[in-house]
Amino acid sequence: MSAELVWALVKNNNSFLVKRANVQFSAEAGNLTNLNTFKYSGIANEKTVDIRGTGRGVQVTTKIVKKANTPAKALNKTVITKSRRGTAKSVANLIAKNGYRADLRKAALARASAVYSSQVAHKPKAVRAAKGPRAAK
Repeated sequence: MSAELVWALVKNNNSFLVKRANVQFSAEAGNLTNLNTFKYSGIANEKTVDIRGTGRGVQVTTKIVKKANTPAKALNKTVITKSRRGTAKSVANLIAKNGYRADLRKAALARASAVYSSQVAHKPKAVRAAKGPRAAK
């Protein structure tokens, strides 16, 4: 089936649809922005990109169009364990520079950066010692 026909069937009613305060979100795999739109849909499009966090690093999953009839082999998963800039460059190369889905580059970089930020351990702030004459009280 064509992507437009699939989108016409699933855009208003599917199991991943979340309707909140006049906004429709979608929780399916392959939707980088979680918006219920044709451009970002992981169900309707043949080529999708999904970015998730792993134990250490970022996992980029892409669909292989030629293997759509064999679901076990239809996904190409790549784990990137580099610095923030190295991760961003690798994600951009996988998605845009290789000609996969250049229109998803900005959203993919934003998702990869957010996943990387969630994995970085934050240092606790040091408590400053109180100074002055009132501090001794």
